[in-house]
Amino acid sequence: MFARCVRRGDLSRQELAGYLQISRGSYTNYEIGARGIPAEVFIKLADYYNVSVDYLMGRTKNPKVDCKMKLDT
Repeated sequence: MFARCVRRGDLSRQELAGYLQISRGSYTNYEIGARGIPAEVFIKLADYYNVSVDYLMGRTKNPKVDCKMKLDT
């Protein structure tokens, strides 16, 4: 899902790395799966693309952010 969002985006990989405040090399490593993506980067990407972190992680096919939280009581 991560790569799909990047392909549909309006920023180049260099510009996106700048937006995320990381180097282009770090961004490339995240994109190809050579390094794990830190939570704060996932959050920034989800905010930029207006999708959920779960969608970016491939945990759901629904890109919408679900604000309902399930709490065990």
